[in-house]
Amino acid sequence: VGTLPGGCDPSGRCFCRAEFAGPRCEQCSAGHHSYPHCYACSCDSRGAVDNNCSPAGQCRCHVNFAGHTCNQCALGFYGYPSCTPCQCSREGSLHSTCDQETGQCSCRPKVTGLRCDSCVPGAYGFPH
Repeated sequence: VGTLPGGCDPSGRCFCRAEFAGPRCEQCSAGHHSYPHCYACSCDSRGAVDNNCSPAGQCRCHVNFAGHTCNQCALGFYGYPSCTPCQCSREGSLHSTCDQETGQCSCRPKVTGLRCDSCVPGAYGFPH
């Protein structure tokens, strides 16, 4: 599938197209996936560690990125492409994740703010 028209050398190692590798061009080269198709990995340059991916095409993402090509924020981060930590208040929010676009944390009753770190009007004594 991946051999060039020149065939193979005297030792039996075949000449492979750029996206193929191995003695008989029987696997994808680095930066490609899904043999025998060998598609380019297309990892996001901001979110991925490099442009190499698994045989299924999953890129290796930095901790604050997620997705097949690392082109979205991981849970606990928001605002792609910066993917800033949510920093939700442990006392005032329901969980540590936030809206992946706005960064708004899910607040407990009578608690407000982007990070759920203050009382709604008329309530007092945060965080107690």
